[in-house]
Amino acid sequence: MELITVKDKDYSGKRVFVRVDFNVPLDKNQNITDDTRIKAGLDTINYLSGQKAIVILASHLGRPKGKPEPSMSLLPVAKRLSELIGKQVKFATDCVGPEAKRIVDTARPGDIILLENLRFHEGEEANDENFSRSLAELADCYVNDAFGSSHRAHASIVGITNYLKDKAAGFLIEKEVDALSKLLENPTRPFLLIIGGAKVSDKIGMLKNLLDKVDTIITGGVMAYTFIRANNWETGNSKVEYDSIPLAKEIYKEIRKRHLEFHTPLDHVVADKIAEDAHYFTTERGTVPIGWIGVDIGPQALWEYTDCIKRAKTIFWNGPMGVFEIEPFAKGTIEIAKAIAESDAYAVIGGGDSIAAVNKAGVAHKISHICTGGGASLEFLEGKGLPGIDVLKK
Repeated sequence: MELITVKDKDYSGKRVFVRVDFNVPLDKNQNITDDTRIKAGLDTINYLSGQKAIVILASHLGRPKGKPEPSMSLLPVAKRLSELIGKQVKFATDCVGPEAKRIVDTARPGDIILLENLRFHEGEEANDENFSRSLAELADCYVNDAFGSSHRAHASIVGITNYLKDKAAGFLIEKEVDALSKLLENPTRPFLLIIGGAKVSDKIGMLKNLLDKVDTIITGGVMAYTFIRANNWETGNSKVEYDSIPLAKEIYKEIRKRHLEFHTPLDHVVADKIAEDAHYFTTERGTVPIGWIGVDIGPQALWEYTDCIKRAKTIFWNGPMGVFEIEPFAKGTIEIAKAIAESDAYAVIGGGDSIAAVNKAGVAHKISHICTGGGASLEFLEGKGLPGIDVLKK
């Protein structure tokens, strides 16, 4: 996929509206607990500022439902961005209107401005024409570097491009599209797909689209329990997405037709409740006893899954193997992260929990590519066009 990128343009002296994804987690005191998404946008921001553009950054944060919510202000992000860049980032207390216009009009080439939360206005998520136009009036050019939001047809992602015809992808989007395209277009075989986590229905489309490209599939978490239940095996009190069982049965048929290697866990760690003080033990086989909850893959499953990872040349991982947030149930997910990091495969990781796992395991720096957008990466691999990417194609 060929995109128009910032490298194709000259931004000297121009006002550039840059859609970034600064939807970072904040604690109750408005402190940023993870600045990964801010750091991911630095290359594009520094490049444009270095070209003597006036850089106008816009993002959402949280779900304020179309009205101002002080706990979701981007002011803490402006302060952290100033620290990371090493110069003052100007902050506008609104993203449209007189205040935003005043700050942009008084800016000098090379200045960086961060607008207040886009979702403080209903027009953002509604892709409202008037709101889109108001955003566009602040700038001469448009750059999208918010991959994690590019599957949303929002005003700052799609609507604004109707009014700013000079548009391009930032470095982060270019990197994301390149990494995911490798999985779709010509992956080095064997290609291993690792899927876990809770949202089975969100991943079925991606799984179906990749069936002709993958060689091996291993499962964990609710994904595994749903497939186990689809085989009419016992899952105890484990969380199962029952609405997705017919889809799981359909996937089973397609897997058999293609003679793919497919694994659900050979054994499980099971608990009487999901809590730090739970009673738990490891089963001897791949079903979950009545009354117990599957919370992690067991040692036999981990051995088998690690072997699959060692054989792979390409890996995509989305979703943990269990309830890894609770220490006694974290081993499977953490060991999978370490095995991927030690493999020679081209490995791409998507989804917040999987990213948290590689960070917890201390191996994020060894992963080929970590996606900044879980939902966007799944839709990309499902073969769907992402609205925010489609408008940037050459």
